[in-house]
Amino acid sequence: MRYIIFLFTFLFVFSCKNTTTSDSKTSKETSETDIDNAEADNDSDLSAISTKDFREFKVLDSKNLTNSEIWSEINPQLEDFTEAEYERLKPLILEQDIPALQKYIADGTFNYQELTKFYLYRIRKFDRENPLSLNSVIAINPDVIKEAQKLDTDDNSNAIHPIFGMPILLKDNINASGMVTTAGAVALKDNMVDDAFIVKQLKSKGALILGKANLSEWAYFFCGDCPSGYSAVGGQTLNPYGRRIIDTGGSSSGSGVAASANFAAATIGSETAGSILSPASQNSVVGLKPTIGLVSRSGIVPISSTLDTAGPITRTVMDNAIVMDAIFGEDQSDEKSFMIMWESGFYTKDLKSTSLKGKRFGAPKRFLEDTLYANALSVLKQQGAEIVEIEEEKLELPNFIRLLNLDMKKDLPAYMDNYANKDISLRTVSDVIDFNLKDSLKVMPYGQKLFQGIADDTGDANYLERVKDTLSTNGKQYFDVPMKAHNLDGFLSINNRHAAFAAVAEYPALTVPMGYTGEGVPKGLTFIGRRLQEKQLLEWAYVYEQASKARVAPKDYN
Repeated sequence: MRYIIFLFTFLFVFSCKNTTTSDSKTSKETSETDIDNAEADNDSDLSAISTKDFREFKVLDSKNLTNSEIWSEINPQLEDFTEAEYERLKPLILEQDIPALQKYIADGTFNYQELTKFYLYRIRKFDRENPLSLNSVIAINPDVIKEAQKLDTDDNSNAIHPIFGMPILLKDNINASGMVTTAGAVALKDNMVDDAFIVKQLKSKGALILGKANLSEWAYFFCGDCPSGYSAVGGQTLNPYGRRIIDTGGSSSGSGVAASANFAAATIGSETAGSILSPASQNSVVGLKPTIGLVSRSGIVPISSTLDTAGPITRTVMDNAIVMDAIFGEDQSDEKSFMIMWESGFYTKDLKSTSLKGKRFGAPKRFLEDTLYANALSVLKQQGAEIVEIEEEKLELPNFIRLLNLDMKKDLPAYMDNYANKDISLRTVSDVIDFNLKDSLKVMPYGQKLFQGIADDTGDANYLERVKDTLSTNGKQYFDVPMKAHNLDGFLSINNRHAAFAAVAEYPALTVPMGYTGEGVPKGLTFIGRRLQEKQLLEWAYVYEQASKARVAPKDYN
């Protein structure tokens, strides 16, 4: 539901605050923020965006949801799963990739039901109302244990996709039957709906929907003065590498945190401009933002029908390829969806045998002083890649916020009409604003400045099309010019720092862990490619991941 770093602060879209911690901001980070903000000065709408350095959270635990409410239907089903069983399974499941989990199941070491109960027990043990709480999970599928049991008892000889039986957490702006879809907002607390298209894709291959992950409310295009990871329904998501210290990123905050903390086999996030890349990099996991139209958006609470997409967040590149392979596909109800004839297994095929020999990657010169980035470039060189130092194109993204405003003004009512629960009377952004004003302390403690900006924006359809054209042209040129001039295969960034340009170009981007700062803050190496180069991004990232072995699991959750 973030870009030149100026938006790196903030949206689902602009992902996470530009500070690496909630308590401090180094002079280097400040200077990078100033550079990025200067690049966007001509967009007057950016004055509505806060880069506030949050030293205290107004809210930690949700005022609208309790732990007992989350677990009321599941607790009786977990009575036979003991701490001893959890400890037996822990070394077999923690930090294991999907192929390893499937091998254990094939060998009879554990079954799908036990795998599912392990994740549920672990979420209940750590996620809320305890000294290590992360507030990353917002709902549990009440039927998931029964569904897992059914997979164990049925004839699974035709279960050919590796996603089969894997418990998946969905960002809570993605519709899924049996659970409400709230986008973190109290206004949608009764939004019981049918499955989104991508959920149908997952289920058709046997995946188990474990539950819903918390998020920055309305995909971080709501408050403007709030920390990433906060929603009125889910409370404040916290980073397992530094609770209340290190930013979670957003808006797919819960998906990034839950993947990192081993709360599911994999998670699904969504991005407008940085909302997968930001929380993935901030939580030391792998996040892929696909080419717009490759993955359906139907049944997902929107910001922008121009830029929105869903995508996988996982602990490993292999798992990311598996999930991507399970969710792509043409959705005729999505205006940007297109037909791809790739067969199942396309994204995982030959992943382990790929090579970087002769591949040429562009590295922005301004990042070379970053020690982790420089080390990552050295690893790539050792694997045969050629690194070309480049100066970035002097291009801006004028009226980016106007694009989001005008898209959401029309796209939210379309979602409410076509995919929301019909008993909910709210339809427009203005309806939600009025609803929130009835109990502002409980449902909008940080205000709703961005929603008000949407309601106040008077741009028409012709203006919106002109903005789209300009942004699309600038985004493509930003990457295409250096790629053509230097014969590059891909572009190398840090975290979500080029997410906005990739967003408006509609190009795919993938971030993979590249290590930790001296303060323990995770960072990601981000590969950006041309349209439909997801397979290549996964291959490049896999080679880097295997050579660097940079991810270290958060120690308090082992």
